[in-house]
Amino acid sequence: MSSISKAAIAAGLAIVAWTGAAAAETKINIGCTATTDCASAAVALEQGIFKKHGLDVSMTLIGLNSNIPAALLSDSVQIGGPTPTVFLQAVDGGLDLVGVAGASSTAQSTYDSVGVLVGPNSGIAKPADFVGKKVGAPGIGAFLQVLFSKWLIDNGVDPKQVNFVEVTFPTMSDTLKSGAVDAVVTAEPMMSRIIESKVGINAGYFIKTVPDGRPAILYAATREWADANPQPIAAFRAAIGEAAKIVNDDPDAGRKAIADFTKIPPTVLSKMKLSFSDPTLNQEQLDWWAATMAQQHMLQGKPDTATLIEK
Repeated sequence: MSSISKAAIAAGLAIVAWTGAAAAETKINIGCTATTDCASAAVALEQGIFKKHGLDVSMTLIGLNSNIPAALLSDSVQIGGPTPTVFLQAVDGGLDLVGVAGASSTAQSTYDSVGVLVGPNSGIAKPADFVGKKVGAPGIGAFLQVLFSKWLIDNGVDPKQVNFVEVTFPTMSDTLKSGAVDAVVTAEPMMSRIIESKVGINAGYFIKTVPDGRPAILYAATREWADANPQPIAAFRAAIGEAAKIVNDDPDAGRKAIADFTKIPPTVLSKMKLSFSDPTLNQEQLDWWAATMAQQHMLQGKPDTATLIEK
């Protein structure tokens, strides 16, 4: 064997050893809100899939989706689960974030896992009835509020005539029951909980007409952290891809992991659908969201979506 070949093999072994050590030593805290959209991360953590891929992972529950970019910037979480709208607005505002993987996406099989709930005596029955009403959303500019606004626009209602306020998922039931808001735009597992308690009734499945495969939640990081951690990012993607298949093939495994993460009783989760776990993330998906947001005048500029997904 030539000295060059020996040197090449030695260098290769050194790189492999360094890569494994770097991945094993990298601690990743993932921040997500109390929905089923981060089920892939919850399953990967609970079933040891992250650990198998050499990652030391923890998860933190975040109240409002719009708080996730700030959590990323402060490094209190290294990977977060923002909605595409929160992600694009943060980038539009000057934050250097990149998407690293998909978490969940729209699907006709799960459109009824999202809805707008109104008080039983609200008198709200159709889109026009929301004019002048106060509607709680888990983040102004987040996925649910933007697609609810799109639904209003598609039904001839100007969303500017609706008073939106931020309400965290865990407080939605109490906020609606107290009359502080007339309605909440919400998702599972909170939606079933509110309906079963008779605090709210469904007034519309507003994502029913949204095309399949549009990200609901994506996993994102600061570009600085992502660029400095290519091996952990690759390991994270592999783990998420493996866990997403488990969530879709075995919903009970996803429900258990989500229950452990959110502390929502398993009895509540057992009666509901999970979001469709989808590790895919590409430019076309972000372009669709950018166009949807432009319709609502939510962006100052036109995002260069080709640069917003970590290679």
